[in-house]
Amino acid sequence: MEVYLLRHGSAEAARAGGADSERALTAEGEQEVRQVVSAAKLAHVCPSLILSSPYERALRTAAIAADLLDCRVPPMTSNALTPDSDVRAVWDELRIHRDEASVLLAGHEPLFSASGAYLLGAPDLRIEFPKAGLLRVDVDAFGPEPSGVLRWMITPQLTT
Repeated sequence: MEVYLLRHGSAEAARAGGADSERALTAEGEQEVRQVVSAAKLAHVCPSLILSSPYERALRTAAIAADLLDCRVPPMTSNALTPDSDVRAVWDELRIHRDEASVLLAGHEPLFSASGAYLLGAPDLRIEFPKAGLLRVDVDAFGPEPSGVLRWMITPQLTT
């Protein structure tokens, strides 16, 4: 399975009394996501499934990806992708969808840098995961612990 981790782009600042889950992407954040996903399209990225955190900024990121990558199925939400989730929950979610050829996950930090390392079988590995960054890890087996292969990472800085 090709696994794509797509961190949401730049988002609105937290508002006093406002829920973190309701923070939207800024115009700059939308542009960051569009640039990275457009570059991914050139690499023939075509996920068969998109899963997103239910948070607004991740949902919008997933919607942009689905549109630009011509996905036929709308993104689905998963609580395994919220900012306070755990890498094992992400792995369990992927294992549920093991029959998919490729899955794109839209979510947050620090979950995605930790999940990237975990999927590579190196949980102590440090990954700098910028906003709108896209990481590809290939996973061939779905046992209790992952052991994936890093293929590439695209960051907004590489697309300008």
